[in-house]
Amino acid sequence: MTDAVGSIDKPDADDDSADESAESKKPRKGGKRGKKGPFGRLALFYRQIVAELRKVVWPTRNQLTTYTTVVIVFVVIMIGLVTVIDYGFNQAIKYVFG
Repeated sequence: MTDAVGSIDKPDADDDSADESAESKKPRKGGKRGKKGPFGRLALFYRQIVAELRKVVWPTRNQLTTYTTVVIVFVVIMIGLVTVIDYGFNQAIKYVFG
């Protein structure tokens, strides 16, 4: 089971089977989500989004510049490679068909 706030995971299989049999006999009411209306669920959803975004390790400006440069260089190299291959196939087709 996870420790996240608002988690809806079910208990693990290695928990007491007496608890599971008691839970399986009575109908499940939905917990926290069952008692809130659509706006309450929407607010909970956005609170969870903000909580997850706070856990993100954001890159520094220097790292972001480096990553962006690497991506742009890679894309330019791939464009050049595809252009050369396309030109080669074009010349081969012209040679074969006329």
